[in-house]
Amino acid sequence: MLAELSADGRLAVRALAERLHISRTNAYARLERLLAEGVITGFGARIDPRRAGLGTSAYIMVTVEQTSWRTMATDLHEIPYVDHVALVGGDFDILLLVRAPDNSTLRDVVLERLQALDGVRSTRTWLIFEELPGSVLS
Repeated sequence: MLAELSADGRLAVRALAERLHISRTNAYARLERLLAEGVITGFGARIDPRRAGLGTSAYIMVTVEQTSWRTMATDLHEIPYVDHVALVGGDFDILLLVRAPDNSTLRDVVLERLQALDGVRSTRTWLIFEELPGSVLS
C-alpha cells in the first residue's frame, strides 16, 4: 500500500484496492490505520526543482558549536531555499539540502545567511550536478 501511494498519492481508494487485490473496505481500514499511526503523515505533490525555477541544488554540511544545535534547528528552517535539514553523526553535525534559483543565490544562502548564524563553526558545500530518480519504497 505504501509503495502504491508513494507512486501516486492521488490514487482513489477503489483503484488502490484493485491494485492490492483487496476489498475497498479493507483498503479504507488499512489507510485509516496508517494515517492514525502516523506512518502516512500527509499527501503532497512532488515538484521538479528545475522546472520550478530552482536550478541549483547543493548539499551543505555544517559544523556547529555543540551547545547551539537545538536552537539552530529552528533558524535553519527559516532560511530561504533550505529544502531539508538533518542532524547527523560523523565529521559534521548538520546536513542541508538547498535548492536555489542560481549559484549567486546559493552563495548568498551559504555566506550571508547560514554562516551568519550564531554557533556555525564551518560549512562545506557540494553542488549537485544531477539527481537520479528513485523512491525508498519502490
